[in-house]
Amino acid sequence: MLDDKLLKILVCPADRGPLVLVDDVLYNPRLHKAYRIEDDIPVLLVDEAVDVGPDEHERLMAGSDS
Repeated sequence: MLDDKLLKILVCPADRGPLVLVDDVLYNPRLHKAYRIEDDIPVLLVDEAVDVGPDEHERLMAGSDS
């Protein structure tokens, strides 16, 4: 699990905006991109991000704390 202090400073590398932790991914709801977390290390590479469709976006946002 990622530390709360780390979560507060992590930003999306594409738009420099905040990310939302949902399940085991960091999600950028503005760009609909998800970044995986591997061995408790966020993989914040734009080329590695996964595009999220509308249905998955709704699911991720429903599961977020924000």
